Amino acid sequence: MPAEATPALPLALTVGEPAGIGPDVTLAVWQAREALGLPPFYVLADPAGMARRAQRIGIDVPIVRVSPGDAVDVFARALPVVPLENPADAEPGIPDRASARGVIEAIARAVGDVRAGFAEAVVTNPINKKALYDAGFQHPGHTEFLGVLSAAWQGSPAHPVMMLAGPALRAVPVTIHVPLGSVPGLLTTDRIVQTARIVDRDMRRRFGIALPRIAVAGLNPHAGEGGAMGREDEAVIRPAVEILRAEGVEAFGPLPPDTMFHAAARQRYDVALCMYHDQALIPAKTLAFDETVNVTLGLPFVRTSPDHGTAFDIAGTGKADPTSLAAALRLADALARQERASRARVA
Repeated sequence: MPAEATPALPLALTVGEPAGIGPDVTLAVWQAREALGLPPFYVLADPAGMARRAQRIGIDVPIVRVSPGDAVDVFARALPVVPLENPADAEPGIPDRASARGVIEAIARAVGDVRAGFAEAVVTNPINKKALYDAGFQHPGHTEFLGVLSAAWQGSPAHPVMMLAGPALRAVPVTIHVPLGSVPGLLTTDRIVQTARIVDRDMRRRFGIALPRIAVAGLNPHAGEGGAMGREDEAVIRPAVEILRAEGVEAFGPLPPDTMFHAAARQRYDVALCMYHDQALIPAKTLAFDETVNVTLGLPFVRTSPDHGTAFDIAGTGKADPTSLAAALRLADALARQERASRARVA
């Protein structure tokens, strides 16, 4: 990806669940910003809560309240924090539904900042879905909420697509947060085609790959073995691959899932299109748990997230590993730069 000396805008980072490790890893990555090679960012959070967490885990991080426009200038000397209107603070390990409004506000404002031209991209710390559900949150998770915010932005429904991007594997699940037993009924040729089209487009404009190679996994053992182990591979998945290839998308499959992820197999493709959540996430996390980043494709802005949860058990202890958040920040910056370069070439 082409590099630029200085990013035009900071990244907008959300605090995530304040009782989790989001505040911990945010403080840690800022403290190690130079060693980690991080671009400027600001965090949408409660400044006093961030200061208390820094004191609790023994990190000396100066915190400055800012507006997004001041973040780049402040970043070198202090952690820029954009205050929230709703409180988003909690004791480590003890989620408080009173903070849910602030958590939701941080996500919506980060997207709004990118839309308004104040931020380059959105990076989100992990949320606690139950705490949000208890407060009336109506969306299955981050990805679906970002899709709703995108629809309001672009005036038409968005189709957000989850990608797990690591140094050794990029994997996309066609179905995401649904019970395994529901997958066959939700899996349609149209859904596979729509997902693959978005993957192909964003791999070109954001990852800079001219002709992305998409390996399409089968659903059943041995990709159905000609119908002996299920009909979905031949009746649903193969027609999707044929449609995509007719459109010029470099897709191939369905492939037996158990032989797709070893080192030699991964050399044949740029991204694996998987049929359900664990089919994609298990190999991605096994190969590079700390370095894998959650990327949402299909949105009118770049969004990344560390690929870990709230880790309540170690929140506030200083034991949280900031590696995945650092990777998410670097990748968001790189994808935004690549997209700007792609748009400039088209213009």
